[in-house]
Amino acid sequence: MDSASLTGQTQRHLCSPELQDLLGAPVHTGVVEPFLLLRGEAASAGFDLQILSGFRSFHQQLSIWNRKARGDLPVLDSDAKPLDIGELSEPALVFAILRWSALPGASRHHWGTDLDVFDARTRPPGYEIELIPEEVDPGGMFGPLHDWLDRRMAEATAFGFFRPYDLDRDGVAPERWHLSHGPVADVHQNQLTLPVLRGIVEEADMELRSVVLENLDEIYERFVLNVGRPPA
Repeated sequence: MDSASLTGQTQRHLCSPELQDLLGAPVHTGVVEPFLLLRGEAASAGFDLQILSGFRSFHQQLSIWNRKARGDLPVLDSDAKPLDIGELSEPALVFAILRWSALPGASRHHWGTDLDVFDARTRPPGYEIELIPEEVDPGGMFGPLHDWLDRRMAEATAFGFFRPYDLDRDGVAPERWHLSHGPVADVHQNQLTLPVLRGIVEEADMELRSVVLENLDEIYERFVLNVGRPPA
């Protein structure tokens, strides 16, 4: 697998435009059938499982990163509350951004294997989904869907899906909305090595790039490798 597929700089690993319309988002070709099977089971259980975000390109992730680093988008603390970035050192700002936003080149969304999902039946008309804990926690509008997903994905037959950010491991904050298709994602994670990531960052027009490079070993361990695993 080439570095372009690992780091969001190509779309040749994605499903056809027709399938993207069916799914609501671009995903890896190997994820289409498993997701449709999971969606079918969810429908039988009373949920309308939809994808809010699938594949995200390097340039899309870079735009998010740079806008957060400049203060054009909010940077959140571990409770998903906005921080005053003017009070943070540059290294502290880098690690604050990483709690909720992947480093460009290291996002699992680059692979098309990872999906942010919601229940369309419980989404109020006109509501703009924020992807925050209040939406997906018990009592939130999407809480029942995720309770069902928790039960379903605890089984080894859940079509390969799991939550990579199920717990707080001192890396990415828990993201209950984020599902990953393990059989395909694992191949990508194993090939996204530290040298590959370093080469991408060195060439990127990235805010705080020098600080990222100085801390890249820790970033790679805490925010790339430090994820949950699917049931055995």
